[in-house]
Amino acid sequence: MTTLQDILTASTGNWTLAPDRSTVTFRNKTMWGLATVTGRFAEFRGEGRANGGVSGRVVINAASLRTGIRKRDEHLRSADFFDVDNHPEITVEVSDAQPSGPADARLAATLTVRGATRPIELPVSVQVLDDGAVQMAGQCTVDRGEFGVSGNLLGMVGPATALSATLVFVRA
Repeated sequence: MTTLQDILTASTGNWTLAPDRSTVTFRNKTMWGLATVTGRFAEFRGEGRANGGVSGRVVINAASLRTGIRKRDEHLRSADFFDVDNHPEITVEVSDAQPSGPADARLAATLTVRGATRPIELPVSVQVLDDGAVQMAGQCTVDRGEFGVSGNLLGMVGPATALSATLVFVRA
């Protein structure tokens, strides 16, 4: 059985995110919990390093969000939500990884949205793919109000946003 330590040892070096093999999505309850808005970010880049520890950075183009409804996407890009004109990027900076299972880890990271930076813990599963690429998949929930993402007309939009990603890194 491959353990996280085996993966980290075999993965020492610099890595580049492969956006064409990766996904970054979000999910938020709306309509007082009766409906769920789901979306994805189409443009992002990143890099990582494994060398006894783990570090990395993923930068997401906030304007690349897509929910499938053009008017809603425009509103989400507005100052009510992501304010992409003033805050074009969302960043995740990973500073450490601690094993939490045979091929699972908890990443210590910071998330920056709309200029607000908060620490987050990202539980992820890690696996080496057949071509030697490393895939990390995980999800966390954040309080969007902590990042200044308001846009809550009449209390319709719930405060919790689920962020999910499946990221594939290839050797740099």
